[in-house]
Amino acid sequence: MELHAMDTIGIGTLAKRAGVSIDTVRYYEKSGLLAPQARLASGYRRYGEPQLTRLRFIRHAQELGFSLRNISELLGLSTQRDVRRIKRSAERKLAEVNKRIASLQRVRNALSELIAKCPGHGRAADCPILKALGGETVQ
Repeated sequence: MELHAMDTIGIGTLAKRAGVSIDTVRYYEKSGLLAPQARLASGYRRYGEPQLTRLRFIRHAQELGFSLRNISELLGLSTQRDVRRIKRSAERKLAEVNKRIASLQRVRNALSELIAKCPGHGRAADCPILKALGGETVQ
């Protein structure tokens, strides 16, 4: 259900529709990534379609590994419509992800080797996994 131009919702409804917690919405507000559309005389914050769209953008960007600082930059670039800079930012994030994948693959390979060398029984002092974690060379 989408909001109409004049409709506003409270923080709980906004959070639920975006798939985040109320605390997350408040954190994004404190971080300067999100601002309420309006405030009632009572001080309650009200949100509209732009805030829901922005909140979903933030959540999806975080799922892709962008930091809040990166997201803030992307949001700034999106208002300028500087697609070249947006693409460069995404390319940098992809390079970081590829580095992390390579590192995780090295960890996976090392763990696989250690597991294969461990008989799964005997004295803990002879365990190749514990030896390797202690800095010893494992044969």
